Amino acid sequence: MSSFKDLRVVDNFYQTSLFFPMPTVVISTLCEDGSTSLGPYSLVQPFYVAGKDYYAMLLECRNSSNTCQNILRNGKCAINFVTDERKTFKEVVRLGWPGDKPAEKMKDCKFTLEDSLLAEQGETRPKVVKEAFQVIECTWMRELDGADRDQPSDADFYEGPYHDFNGITTKYGAHFVLRVDKILMKEKYYNAIINGVRAQDFPPVPVDYGYRDSKNFWYTKHRRPIPELLPMRKQTLNSVRYAADRIDDKVKFTDDALEMIQNVPRVFLPTVLRGCVAWARENDCELITAAEMKIINDKRSKEKSR
Repeated sequence: MSSFKDLRVVDNFYQTSLFFPMPTVVISTLCEDGSTSLGPYSLVQPFYVAGKDYYAMLLECRNSSNTCQNILRNGKCAINFVTDERKTFKEVVRLGWPGDKPAEKMKDCKFTLEDSLLAEQGETRPKVVKEAFQVIECTWMRELDGADRDQPSDADFYEGPYHDFNGITTKYGAHFVLRVDKILMKEKYYNAIINGVRAQDFPPVPVDYGYRDSKNFWYTKHRRPIPELLPMRKQTLNSVRYAADRIDDKVKFTDDALEMIQNVPRVFLPTVLRGCVAWARENDCELITAAEMKIINDKRSKEKSR
């Protein structure tokens, strides 16, 4: 006999039928009058993470919300990651009350707004939350899934037909594939990522569980993270050589170069090798030794720091 009970799946199942931990972010968008509106969200996650010519996040929201209507109108937003102080989360909950117009909820907003990096460079962008520890500036990829035909509306819901994954996807819901334009990071956490993260370097990130009842919005505060060492499965030099010899017909690798990437997991090895070959072709190199591999690794480090 199963040790589990069968719980009925209902609307908003992630809140009502599950204990589902989610991030807490505040989305800033541009209103029609050029002002910035804030709306808290949890249904946001990475979407395109590798293998395309851009990276993207996915946002799910109510299609009659201020956030949705503003993105439909101008396609720009910023994802602000806030910290877990009780007063901060109280303001997040207040901003999330459905139905309030932007002017109503922004009148007494306790967050400080400042120009985004792209706005400082001359683009028309919503302001960002100064109290955030990191911000992702985004542009909606409206051409995906035929969503460029979707327009703002004063109605409480949209009639079909609906899209599969981008734009207006249901009578009451919308999905937005958001291209990552800039990642902004406060200096403390920027330095941690660049120089190596320690347990004490992680930001105090809140995790929420949605409206689990009719009275409270539940969340949990950050605790010191616990490191767990990765299993080191060093491949044999022969297995790395086998992959390297088949990656390109001209560019070859010496043993000492391949020894420098023996710890790369097998699933990522072809990507790493193709990156090395691309560098070699750009630099008219047909034999990658340890010296060239060091240059390639240094180049990756510099790109990461930028």
